[in-house]
Amino acid sequence: MEHLLRATARAEARHFWFRGFRAFTLPVARRAVGRRRGVQILDCGCGTGANLDWLQRFGRATGFDLSATGLQLGRAAGRARLVRASVAAAPFADASFDLVTSFDVLYSLPEAVERAALVEMYRLLRPGGHALINVAAMESLRGDHSVLSREIRRYSRDLLRSRVTSAGFEVERATYAFASLYLPMWIARGWQRRRGLRREEDSAAQREIAVPIAPVNAMLTAVVYLEAAWLRYLDLPFGSSLICLARKPPAART
Repeated sequence: MEHLLRATARAEARHFWFRGFRAFTLPVARRAVGRRRGVQILDCGCGTGANLDWLQRFGRATGFDLSATGLQLGRAAGRARLVRASVAAAPFADASFDLVTSFDVLYSLPEAVERAALVEMYRLLRPGGHALINVAAMESLRGDHSVLSREIRRYSRDLLRSRVTSAGFEVERATYAFASLYLPMWIARGWQRRRGLRREEDSAAQREIAVPIAPVNAMLTAVVYLEAAWLRYLDLPFGSSLICLARKPPAART
């Protein structure tokens, strides 16, 4: 995972994928927060903490991660509200947050830990609060990046919805994303599986997350921004990621 975190730290400001991810998730977070002020936000499995940079526009954002490397990279970038902890046992009181997030974390967890992480997210939320979750989608898109991120599973919409509701949440929205890039990804990752997936420490695998040359990065950024505009209004039937917005019922016990 250290290889992924270091590669992510180098790429997340400029890479078209991260730009698209932020364009997809920011409007969903805005919907969850609404017009409230002083919102308390927790990013569960925050990696380098880069997502706190945009989450904090909605309120007071804190992140935690089990990786010392990710937290070290985040603090070196000037992010202060970072804590080391497990997603299955977060060191925060019940019902402390209005919005909890989990971005590209659940798919790398064994099933028992994945379920415990969702139960923790539910516990940490105030009644009526929201969870915003992003995971890798569609087994047909497993490839070299799956090794680097230590994927255990890629989700279908039904599977993610089932896991989230089993923890007590009500799902308000679940949509695929990066549908605009599905075909080239399906071709490339199918070839990678036939060739044999790279090892995690292989520099060729780490190039999966390297920023493309400027013209290509700019073109792909434009493509995902167009998709993000579409996604504000309509759900997509396929894509390499799944975005889920779920709510803890207002009448739930804390």
